[in-house]
Amino acid sequence: MISFHKTIQNTLTKIDTIETGCWINLIDPTEHELQQVVEKAGVDSGFLYAALDEEETSRVEMEEDQTLFIVDVPFAEKQMDQNGVIFSTLPLGIIVTQDNLITVCLKETRVISDFTNGHVKSIQTSMKTRFILNLLLRIANNYLFYLRQIEKISSHIERQIYGSLKNKELILLLDLEKSLVYFTTSLKGTKMTLEKMLRGRIIKMYNDDQDLLEDVLIEFKQAIEMADIYSNILSGTMDAFASVISNNLNIIMKVLTIITILMTIPTMIFSYYGMNVEGLPLPVFWFPLVLTAVVTTVVWFILKKRNLY
Repeated sequence: MISFHKTIQNTLTKIDTIETGCWINLIDPTEHELQQVVEKAGVDSGFLYAALDEEETSRVEMEEDQTLFIVDVPFAEKQMDQNGVIFSTLPLGIIVTQDNLITVCLKETRVISDFTNGHVKSIQTSMKTRFILNLLLRIANNYLFYLRQIEKISSHIERQIYGSLKNKELILLLDLEKSLVYFTTSLKGTKMTLEKMLRGRIIKMYNDDQDLLEDVLIEFKQAIEMADIYSNILSGTMDAFASVISNNLNIIMKVLTIITILMTIPTMIFSYYGMNVEGLPLPVFWFPLVLTAVVTTVVWFILKKRNLY
């Protein structure tokens, strides 16, 4: 999918064709759409295809009058088999040319949709540096939002797992831990890219842009700290809950063993009195019942006295 947007009278407006100063948005583009951007916007095709590689890491690349930024953006998708949510990251390519700004991504993400739906105010497509920094700030805010969602989900799972003997909750926690690993790796890579932007002369910046870049860098550092904290907490929680599940299983096995012992007593007594054996004491129907009740009560009292029941 391809779309063109341009700020007209301080409003981000969707237009029909490529114009000078417009933003070109590519979401899982076809070969025809890629070729159209290469021909009309003069973009290096290698930049476009690099941004469509799922394994691409965050980096900056410059070539003649074009600059490629690749940053990882967070996204969430439902797990249909477990009715849960897994969080991951996806590379987003930002290409700056003399006349246009192009974004390329394999999926529609919340970051891009916020811009196209007009949720981000005061966007000027002609001010490419400011547009990129606002996009990066939105990415950082989305990381923080998803990290808070992970914390809420893990807290909800914690409340369910105390009395659980199943592995479902632990598997959900493992998925969250994997999500935090993805987030931490992507955040650190993007942070290095931002620091390179802050040190070098990759794109032209004004004083306000410099301050905004520092704000973006602070947000990414905060997201990294949150991801590290949540990851450590989640790792410790999984170890503790594995012990809880094992302990719950041991308690159930102990109860079942005691019940088995108590049920064995009447079986043994009635088995003796049910055989054709002479010399058994009081061979009348009520004596085995009374003997069974007395012996079972005595055994139960002994087990309880030793805190085994």
